[in-house]
Amino acid sequence: MSETPVPAKPTALPIRADGPRGFLVSSPPHVAAGDTTQRIMFDVALAMLPLLAAAILYFGIGALVLVVVTTAGCLAAEAAGNWLRGRSQASLVDGSALVTGMILAFSLPPVREGGLNYYMGFLGGAVAIGLAKSAFGGLGNNLFNPAMVGRAFLMICFPAALGVWTEPGTGRLIGDPNIDAITMATPLQIVKQSKPEYVPPSTGDLFVGKVGGCIGETSALAALLGGLYLVLRRRADWRQPVFVLLGVLAVTLGVYVVWPGEVDAKLLPALAEANAAGELAFRSGLGLADTLRIAWTGAGYQLLSGALLFGAFFIATDYVGAPVNPLGRILFGLGVGVLIAVIRLFGAYPEGLMFAILIMNALTPLIERVTTPTPFGGHVKA
Repeated sequence: MSETPVPAKPTALPIRADGPRGFLVSSPPHVAAGDTTQRIMFDVALAMLPLLAAAILYFGIGALVLVVVTTAGCLAAEAAGNWLRGRSQASLVDGSALVTGMILAFSLPPVREGGLNYYMGFLGGAVAIGLAKSAFGGLGNNLFNPAMVGRAFLMICFPAALGVWTEPGTGRLIGDPNIDAITMATPLQIVKQSKPEYVPPSTGDLFVGKVGGCIGETSALAALLGGLYLVLRRRADWRQPVFVLLGVLAVTLGVYVVWPGEVDAKLLPALAEANAAGELAFRSGLGLADTLRIAWTGAGYQLLSGALLFGAFFIATDYVGAPVNPLGRILFGLGVGVLIAVIRLFGAYPEGLMFAILIMNALTPLIERVTTPTPFGGHVKA
């Protein structure tokens, strides 16, 4: 007589050597927010549309062509990098190369004969992605901001071309001896060189636009509009732009109050505005109130000049090159602001944004190391 076999009762969980239950641990984020790299990048590109509109308004259709050319250089280098590493070309449409190309173009002067040429913009875009991104392993692995690396390459290779500026709205060359009168000049060049033949733009012109400089720094208002969109959409952390501006403000105010004679000439436009009655130079013996008033005016001029607002909102907030924790982002932004102010006031270059970003990118791993909080259950020093 045969006995019918009784099937074994299945257990709820397989028995493993390391215990009855196991936990799958993966890298964050653990909550799906619906965001993708493509969506974030195209949101950043959308935030730069006010800057693009201002650039086209003041520098003509050539500004749009420059953006297209630098972006084409970025995409070409992205495709070549993917091909060399045997990866798919999906990253071409994630928007990261587009954002890099736009930021690079906005940090360059207008294209004109004898100055920046379109092929230089293409080359800068190719170097930005090829050297600063693909060589490090692609998106998320780069140490330095790709757009600033591309600009640094162009500054090294074509320093004269990157120093040729045109007057917004007319396309005339600033400093051309054949021109009888120039009413607009690069504000930071005036601050640095104090050329008496240049009439400094007012703070109102700096805020609304139509000042000389890179195509992305001609309007502080456009940079603010785009930057606020990024912050409100939570595409950028407010800490970096706020502390970049605070860093510039603190150093400028401090230096001018403590050593007014040293920065007298460099703050000439601010002094000219603050002393409308005719006191164009700082006079020792001014009262504290007058000193603070002039220092505040000079600091405000610095905040609205150059690429500071553009860089604070669109470059210092880079997801990869900046720390990820809040304290680290504060230190990063403060460091960028302090370096910008020091380079502007005491360095050889009128603008310090590019150098400040690259230096702080190099310090980001150290900042991460000292500011990352100890996780619960982690080792704590006795």
